[in-house]
Amino acid sequence: MYNLSKELFCKKMVSILKETIGMIKIISIFFLIISFYSCKGQTHSQLVGEKTMKIHAPEFTTGLDWLNTEKPIKLKDLRGKIVLLDFWTYCCINCMHILPELSKLEEKYKDELVVIGVHSAKFTTEKGTENIRQAILRYNIKHPVVNDKNFEIWREYSANAWPTLVLIDPEGYIFGTHSGEGIFDLFDYNISTLIEKYKGKLNLAPFNTVLEKNKTEKSLLNFPGKISSNNKDLLLITDSNNNRILIVDESGEIKDIIGSGKKGLNDGSFDKAEFNMPQGTVFYNNTLYIADTENHLIRKADLINRTVETISGLGKQIYSRNPKGDAKLMGLNSPWDLTIANNYLFIAMAGPHQIWKINLSNNQISLHAGNGYENIVDSDLLNSQLAQPSGITTDGNVLYFADSEVSAIRKADISSSGNVNTLIGKGLFEYGDKDGSFSKALLQHPLGINYYNNKLYIADTYNNKIKLLDLNTNTISTLAGTGKEGMTDGDLLDASFNEPSGLTLLNDKIYVADTNNDLIRIIDLSTNKVSTLLIKPKQTNNSTLNINSLNFKSIKNISKNNQLYLQLDINNKSKKLNNYIDSFINFYDKDGILINSIKINILDEKLTLPNISNVTYLNVVLYLCDNENEGLCYIRDNYYKIEYNSNGEDTITINN
Repeated sequence: MYNLSKELFCKKMVSILKETIGMIKIISIFFLIISFYSCKGQTHSQLVGEKTMKIHAPEFTTGLDWLNTEKPIKLKDLRGKIVLLDFWTYCCINCMHILPELSKLEEKYKDELVVIGVHSAKFTTEKGTENIRQAILRYNIKHPVVNDKNFEIWREYSANAWPTLVLIDPEGYIFGTHSGEGIFDLFDYNISTLIEKYKGKLNLAPFNTVLEKNKTEKSLLNFPGKISSNNKDLLLITDSNNNRILIVDESGEIKDIIGSGKKGLNDGSFDKAEFNMPQGTVFYNNTLYIADTENHLIRKADLINRTVETISGLGKQIYSRNPKGDAKLMGLNSPWDLTIANNYLFIAMAGPHQIWKINLSNNQISLHAGNGYENIVDSDLLNSQLAQPSGITTDGNVLYFADSEVSAIRKADISSSGNVNTLIGKGLFEYGDKDGSFSKALLQHPLGINYYNNKLYIADTYNNKIKLLDLNTNTISTLAGTGKEGMTDGDLLDASFNEPSGLTLLNDKIYVADTNNDLIRIIDLSTNKVSTLLIKPKQTNNSTLNINSLNFKSIKNISKNNQLYLQLDINNKSKKLNNYIDSFINFYDKDGILINSIKINILDEKLTLPNISNVTYLNVVLYLCDNENEGLCYIRDNYYKIEYNSNGEDTITINN
């Protein structure tokens, strides 16, 4: 659990009280006073039936941004409902862990319960409403979320940890609170208790939401989390929210797909295997090892025989800090990234804040570094403290890892008698964007790291930059990115990214999983330019497109002479084409084989496309930017199925 230390928490409360006294409500001061006393000995749970003074749940602060709902919510309008507040921040692994349990509660008590997420950001980047919206899409959150960016609701409810949950009864009184994971059984019991107590008095009318996912167009990739290579000619893209791994060449042509795309847990052939939000991968001896993060598994994919097999994990989250024995029998806790050295598979185990390892000779698993307490403490391997390690790489002698919650880059000796040492990073709440010497540099929640030639390439995720850490000079510098969220190609320092989470090197180019842009970006070290990798189907004669997995719209009324007049209309005059990357239309036959492609140079132009008698599918890809905001760009990637009729010439308008 993510608790503020007593010292830091008390300092924070003193600061808040000084800033807000005279402005906040009496009830808020009351909660702050309670929080001071809690510094003497905090408890994590106060639930059910304790005969204490009834405290009315404070109303939500007005003027805040709301998501997954068409209008702001007021607690007074939820009388008769049981309300569960979830105070969270989207970087927090513990907050991620309780989301499936919240979903189970929402489903079980869909008539009686309303869950509301109160997003109180730890990092500066997390305060942005659009960034929270992306997190809602990434985590598939279906309940309303309010952006409590200034900790106003947090203070009203005296929250002091992520996640904190507050249960409110149907009369609007606080029934109890709890901080930490493992919430389902606790809240299942208490919600059922309230239902029994208020039988006949509950409001069972449906509570309607307007989900962000229904406002968002789909693209080929869906929050790609990590990317690796075979160090020769292939890229392995973890298409995390599509629950699959794409194998592509350097041109972006898909060579194979690991996983059916269905969320689940299933070994077997590539087309039948199932994953749940996979993240890091590493290639070794024609085998791809995969951190199947939300299945809490390590899988291996045989690229020759095209099969997937589980080598570690039980398919559910297990709270363990001392793994021993057969890896297949050992439960895992959010494995996030992988690397291999000396025939050991090293695992950045984000959940327990540790690094584990599997001996690939006998599949025995053991602890390598971290005592399980979340902090930044250098020591010998087993007494060190880590904080949500989320990226890991190696030079063969030392492990380098991105310790995301302390915004740190750290190293751990591979030898079992070694130590953990910090290169960059100072504490759980010390972060920023500062280049220079290791002692002065600051990062913001880095997730990706890759070693090459005594340098570390880092996805400085919340700073929207790619950083270069030089182990020869002990300095770090910005390699690419303006620092602002966006999707702009071009010169290194003019390009923009949106929470890049993974990266790999291949043939003098850095390939970046630009997660919130749903894209793979290319940093060419020879030209010092950033471009975007266009993912495309196989182009060999026996290649096929997985037609059944695409949602096609039909285009009818093709002319007698097999000419299609295509009018591009984006219905938004504030958009323009991105000049740094070509928009295009691809033409596929009935088997999904690419037979032609044309570039698009001007919006709203009427294109005459001759000789399309063999064309069955169109793929229209537009790269658009705001006229007013140069850094804000989009991709529109739509497929269409063509149906041939003989109704004369016609013009087809495609609205993107």
